[in-house]
Parts: sequence; C-alpha cells; structure tokens
Amino acid sequence: MGSAMKVSALAHPVALLRLAGIIEGISFLLLLFVAMPLKYLFDYPAAVRLVGSVHGLLFVGFGMALFRAHFERSWPVLRSAAVFGASLIPFGFLLIDRMLRDEIASEAEIDAPPAAT
Repeated sequence: MGSAMKVSALAHPVALLRLAGIIEGISFLLLLFVAMPLKYLFDYPAAVRLVGSVHGLLFVGFGMALFRAHFERSWPVLRSAAVFGASLIPFGFLLIDRMLRDEIASEAEIDAPPAAT
C-alpha cells in the first residue's frame, strides 16, 4: 500500500450502513427479547423505556445511513425499501448484513489491482 492513505471503512456508505444495521438489529433484539419480557413478566417498565430509547436513536442513525447509501450509491428505491423493510423484522438485519457484505466484497474485487504474473 505504500504511502497511500488508508480510507476508514466508515467513510464508505455501504460499510457504514452495514455497521449501523448490525448495531440497530442487536438493539431491536434486546428490546424484544430482554426488555419486553422484563416489562410484562417482571413488572419492570424502565427496561423498555431505556432500551427503547436507545433503540430509537440507533434506528434514526440506521435511517440516516440508509439515506446516505441510497443517494451516494444511486440505489433503486425498491432496494432501499427492501433494506428498510428488513430492518423492521426481528433478525432481518442478518439478511441486510449478508447482502451488504457481498456488495462490499464484490466491489473490493473490482477495485483490486491485477495479480502479478
């Protein structure tokens, strides 16, 4: 790589969306499978208030990352809508992650210099 500056992975809109999706998806699972049972089974509503607030903030961040990826990568509306829709489903972030990981990997193959012979 030499003296070339290495660009942060988070500067890449798809990589940022992937990270935001994983974090938001985990917060969604915590809300559904930890905080909600604490509220309804153990009468502890503060868990939903706390985890729900954090999840809401992370969801807004995910939406902003999706908005950025949509416009910077010129994604079709249906693709962005599918990513958004998957984020509303428990474990949907795993589908998003796989799709985005594959896109980043295929892009890296295209950008890679040809192998020396």
